Amino acid sequence: MGIWGFAFGYFACYIPYSLMTKIMSKGLLPSLHGRSLDGFAILPCVAVATLLTMILVISLLGWWKYATHSKIFGLSVPRPTKWTFLSGLFTSLIIGTTTLAYTFEGVSIVLAMLLMRGGVLITGPIVDASTKRKVRWFSWAGFGGACLALLLNARGVSGSRIPLALGLVVLVYIVSYFMRFQFMSRNAKSERRDVNLRYFVEETMVSTPMLVVILALFTLLGGKVGADVRLGWTAHWNQPYLWALALIGVMSQGTGFFGTLVFLDCRENTFCIPVNRASSVLAGVAASMLLTLFPGQRLPATAEFVGAGVMIVSILFLSIPPLLQARRRRRTED
Repeated sequence: MGIWGFAFGYFACYIPYSLMTKIMSKGLLPSLHGRSLDGFAILPCVAVATLLTMILVISLLGWWKYATHSKIFGLSVPRPTKWTFLSGLFTSLIIGTTTLAYTFEGVSIVLAMLLMRGGVLITGPIVDASTKRKVRWFSWAGFGGACLALLLNARGVSGSRIPLALGLVVLVYIVSYFMRFQFMSRNAKSERRDVNLRYFVEETMVSTPMLVVILALFTLLGGKVGADVRLGWTAHWNQPYLWALALIGVMSQGTGFFGTLVFLDCRENTFCIPVNRASSVLAGVAASMLLTLFPGQRLPATAEFVGAGVMIVSILFLSIPPLLQARRRRRTED
């Protein structure tokens, strides 16, 4: 599969992932009896399902062989390098904050998606500049479009709809992505498939277990966060809605799988990031539409759809010029 095939896989996984996360946080499943689940109460089961899916998928694909190996008691064991370990650590924060962002009361899928996706889109030219990758003029145009989408969205909603906690979650999400792209741009994004798959496997084998470890440590916290995490570790395993939490975890790993393969394409970040973001923007809008099938659910505000539309236009503006240049190169070679 090429980058557009991976983008479609990301789109297909992101719709059920974001939709089911919102359904659980709103208590819309009949088996929840109207009881909503807070974000930190959802995460433990989701993290375990994500971890098990990661192990199963990489094993079935036979990709463990691409990782760096060390001998332990005569056995060859895959391990990360220093840089893939750090990248995996930041990726674990991305996984957790993505799920949390969709669980805030009064915050639509489209609004959370715009805040996160817009912020990450903006980092593309910055990362390329800092890693000495050529940044072309249309990248800066896309940068301006992303800023405009965020401004339109901010003007269309009241401040009470963007909780401070959500702002902190989005900030951690964007910073984590920025650091991840720094490591990835310097150690992967190669034309060699084995180099990219080595990075993929080593980062993934850190990120999902690390999320489980972080959530285990969070049980030691006091206050509401600690109580919610402890509830998440103990209260769901024998409940009829456990399948829904497991599905969120499986789809979360699906988005991570396909999304990372999009980012690892050897082209510049200002091409790969928009391809990834376009998939999630379209998936978020589709999930928001599907959510209205449940009683009492309304469409997001018009300003949020306008912001999503501007985001898609800026994404297309970023994506089309590299495609045209590649087409011209192929014609020259022929």
